[in-house]
Amino acid sequence: MAVEEGNQANPLPGPLTGLLVADFSRILAGPYATMLLADLGAEVIKVEGPKGDDTRSWMPPVRDGVSTYYLGINRGKRSIALDLRDQKDAALARELVRRADVFIENFKPGGLTKYGLDYESVRADNPGLVYTSISGFGTGPGRDVPGYDLMVQAVSGLMSLTGDPAGPPYRAGISVFDVMAGNHAVIGILAALRHRDATGRGQLIEINLLSSALSGLVNHSSAYAAGGVVPFRMGNAHPSVFPYEPLPTADNDLIVAAANDSQFRKLCDVLGVPELADDARFARNADRTERREELRPLLVEQLKKRGANEWFDLLVAAGVPSGPINTIQGGFAMAERFGLDPIIEVGAGERAMPTTRNPIRLSETPPAYRLPPPDLDEHGAELRAWLSAAVSDDD
Repeated sequence: MAVEEGNQANPLPGPLTGLLVADFSRILAGPYATMLLADLGAEVIKVEGPKGDDTRSWMPPVRDGVSTYYLGINRGKRSIALDLRDQKDAALARELVRRADVFIENFKPGGLTKYGLDYESVRADNPGLVYTSISGFGTGPGRDVPGYDLMVQAVSGLMSLTGDPAGPPYRAGISVFDVMAGNHAVIGILAALRHRDATGRGQLIEINLLSSALSGLVNHSSAYAAGGVVPFRMGNAHPSVFPYEPLPTADNDLIVAAANDSQFRKLCDVLGVPELADDARFARNADRTERREELRPLLVEQLKKRGANEWFDLLVAAGVPSGPINTIQGGFAMAERFGLDPIIEVGAGERAMPTTRNPIRLSETPPAYRLPPPDLDEHGAELRAWLSAAVSDDD
């Protein structure tokens, strides 16, 4: 387990040091985005209702009685519990947003208006605010449709692409569009901050899961938008490339991704069948894709002579993309093998806990892991005191 520079007593200042983020989001997309901002140095204040973020109760699995789901997306933040239905708490919330550089929320569209926390209300007191709103289906006719990732996987078409062609559609194993929307939110925030640096003006950012999904379906979206083709699930096969799927070996399946003619030739050389690369039936990717049912058994015949891990080492050494199908444990082990140090430690003493490394590597301002995921209202007293002075003065 690696110890990052940012874990030490005096972490290096991050590129977002000095930014105050008021995080009114919950579940996944928003908290994931604000965690990334916190890793990069932003001061993130997580505002929760009296019962806390829903993911606090999403268990098992747990670590020391706390949901690992919650732990995985909330490091680096301070927590204050505010009941927006209470006038004093709502006033504290508005004061926090007045001071903030970035505000992020995923309430039902329009749900914050009654508390004076909608964009038009808060921009009057804080014209430089970058206000980020995340919804499931936008602020138009879809505003009243709840926005859970599973729903978006269904309605976007992703589930029609996932699973065996002869079987039912399947969801992806993670909330892929929540994560994607969180990343899109971060991109939008950084772009808006750059604009603010140049003009002094903040702006409204709107992210919705369905738009993130349709963008993230990339080649499948393009097949429909540009080609008029409606793709359907092909199991683990690729519609445009072969071989680009799991193939059986002497023990386990192995991903083989020979995506161009050069890689296919190298694959044939390693498998001991160089003549296949010169066979006119398989000369180009289009030929191999069209005749995949002819080519697959010829490749499998050779792959059955060794195990997946042995083939992996031989193929990678030859420059052929491949990989065993691991469990999550195996994925972390592979990252360790490649020197990626995938697990870092956040916090200190009894609060120290392992967490997954931020994937962004910066040579001058590396991510820092300063605070463990907070208990509900852990920093409430100090934050209330900090905000209350201004609220009292206004009264």
